[in-house]
Amino acid sequence: MATWRFEAIGTHWEIESDEELGESTRMTVTAEIERFDREWSRFRSDSAVTRVAREGGSIASADAAPMLDAYRDASAATGGGVNPLVGDSLSALGYDASYSLAAGSPVSAPSDWQRLVRWTEDGATASAPVLLDVGALGKGRLVDLVTDVLSGVGGDLVVDAGGDIRVRGRAVRIGLEHPYDATKAIGVIALQDAALCASAVNRRAWGDGLHHVLDARTGIPVRTWAATWAIAPDAMRADAVATALFFDGGPELAAEWGVEWVRMSTDGRAERSAECPAELFTVRA
Repeated sequence: MATWRFEAIGTHWEIESDEELGESTRMTVTAEIERFDREWSRFRSDSAVTRVAREGGSIASADAAPMLDAYRDASAATGGGVNPLVGDSLSALGYDASYSLAAGSPVSAPSDWQRLVRWTEDGATASAPVLLDVGALGKGRLVDLVTDVLSGVGGDLVVDAGGDIRVRGRAVRIGLEHPYDATKAIGVIALQDAALCASAVNRRAWGDGLHHVLDARTGIPVRTWAATWAIAPDAMRADAVATALFFDGGPELAAEWGVEWVRMSTDGRAERSAECPAELFTVRA
């Protein structure tokens, strides 16, 4: 297969296809990634999210409804642990737009986020300045969008954005990276016509025990689970469940959405959904 590698939205991408992607197709993919980033990145000074954080107001985007609908379900399932207004909580611990990594006191996210942010099929509107962070599922959403852009490309296809992967066509064997030793895997899955998304506390980690998976109710990084993996027909829902699995209620959300999963605790125990197709190795179950 031909492989196109590039950097975008702060992560490494690999797109594998049966035939080399032409320049026009690559430009269309690049434009779609740029559009999404310009609308939803809290790390860009010129993004719609950054403007809304300063002024309130609206984001015109067809991505708002599917993403915020999913956040509504994830927030309900986790008792508010997942929340799209966790941006200020991340910034308070140093994971801010400038990547200062200078941690201050934890800040909880507004629990009434659905009152502060309303959305329709055309976009989202904030009634006051708020810092949206769609990191719990945004990369998965973008993987789906890129896959859609490539719908006219024939044959097998693999879209991999920093480990958030969607496969079309032949099955691809993918290792489940051990969260404490990147040279090892805790298992493997044969992924076919589906998406696999993962999250782990060793990624985007800094300081003393600080990482990007926060409990929005407290503004403090989660401690019980070390890594999660979710398999779904689309990457956005897989990504959302991979985040929700760090909280009580995550397995229930997965069951509601028909998502299979694996998660590993910080003391090495593994749990999995009943129909999960992954083959696990040496972790305790």
